[in-house]
Order: sequence, then structure tokens, then C-alpha cells
Amino acid sequence: MPQGLAFCFLKMGKKHGFFLLWLPIMQFGGIIPLSVMGCESMKRYDAVLFDVDGTLIHSAPGILYTLQKTFEAMGTDIGGVDLMRYVGPPLRRTFGEYYADTSDIERAVTVYRGIYREQGRHMCALYDGVPQMLKSLSDGGVLLYTATSKPVQVVEPMLEELGIAGFFRQIGGASMDAARDTKTAVIRSLLSLPALDGMRVLMVGDRADDMAGAAECFLPAAAAAYGYGAPAEWEPFCPVYVAKDCRALTQFVLDGEMI
Repeated sequence: MPQGLAFCFLKMGKKHGFFLLWLPIMQFGGIIPLSVMGCESMKRYDAVLFDVDGTLIHSAPGILYTLQKTFEAMGTDIGGVDLMRYVGPPLRRTFGEYYADTSDIERAVTVYRGIYREQGRHMCALYDGVPQMLKSLSDGGVLLYTATSKPVQVVEPMLEELGIAGFFRQIGGASMDAARDTKTAVIRSLLSLPALDGMRVLMVGDRADDMAGAAECFLPAAAAAYGYGAPAEWEPFCPVYVAKDCRALTQFVLDGEMI
């Protein structure tokens, strides 16, 4: 280490980016953010993995409706429960809080998916600026993927209906069974793609699951503050950026500008 320099490492990943946030320069008596150190690789990402619920689409109304109907069908009283905390996390984890038997969990998942397919998935809308953001990033040469806890078979028709499926090089998501059922597993499956080998990849999401999945895969993550998460969920994971809206997120990805 050069004399007079002190480095603060959080986590590193050689292939897809890293969490190296600040470089204290002791001889200059200050802390300089890495984005102004003249390192071009930190000013832009080659690819972005997007969470869907709370990041691309305002899907809470349909999810809450479907959860309510599912618990009713299962004969489960959820009076007083804040269902918003279940918008985003995997279904099996959610239902695992209420049912000890695996067969009951799988039955609840099946009931939920049936209701969501017919009704819930139509109760959603894109966040303001999402189409423009995806177009700007795509035009700028950034590879776009989704990394959602929703199964691919569920989310793909939704994104097609909303008119944004064509922006993504691949719609990545969970499997219908429990084989790929966590955000970490979804991200890892995407990072195994040849197209992402050696790329600087950014994960973008609004909940703790998104941040944790990125950290476990050694990826930097940006938090979508306009979604359903709260600072208490993001802060433990030190996101490289907290985006107030899609325009700010676009500028950060393309040129590292923080607004």
C-alpha cells in the first residue's frame, strides 16, 4: 500500500464490479469519493439487472389484492397484518410465516398464482419515466436484464402487456418450483450468462432482498427510493446510489452523475 494512503474495502468482486466506496487520502487531509478519482470504469456500468416490483412497476395493488384473496381461500385470518411487507420477497418465504407444512405452503403458492394470473397482474402500472429510462440506457449501449423474484412465466406477459419487454436482453426471474426461488439465485443465474462475463454490472432494486442478493453476488447495488423499500432496508448494504426517480437513475448509470 502506498505510504500515506488508507483504503476502506467493503466487498470486492473482480468480474462484475465491487463495493469500494471511499478512499481516504490522508496526505491531502480529506476523503475523496472514488467517482472523482479519474477511474473511468467507475463512471458507467455495462449492464443493469432490474428488480421489477417497486422498481419498474407499481404492482402493490395487484399483489395486495391477491394476497388477501389467497389467505381467505386458505382460511387464514390476517387481521391487523401489514401486507405491504410482502410486496417483493419470494412467495414461499411469505407463506412460510403462516404455514409449517410444506404442502400448505405450496398450496398457497398455487392459489396465489392462479388469482394473480387472472386478476392481480393487471392491477399495475409503470413508474413515471420507466420507458424513457430503459430507452436511454439501451441507446447508450447498456445491456438490460430483469432480476425478479417473480417466475419468468409470470413476469414476461406483464412486461409485454406494459410495452417494455423488448428493452431486455433477457427477462430473468425465479423458477416456478423452489429450485431458483431467491433473489441471490436469480442474480447468480444471470451472472453465469456469457454476455455478462467481465462486464461491470449494477443491481437496481427497492427492497432489502435486492441489496442482499447483490452483496452475496459481489455486485454493487443502487436503491430505487421511489419504490416500496425504506432507508432502513438499504443502509446496512451501503448502496452505491439512492435514486429519487428514473431520470436520476439513468444519469447515474450512464455517466456516474449523482443528482
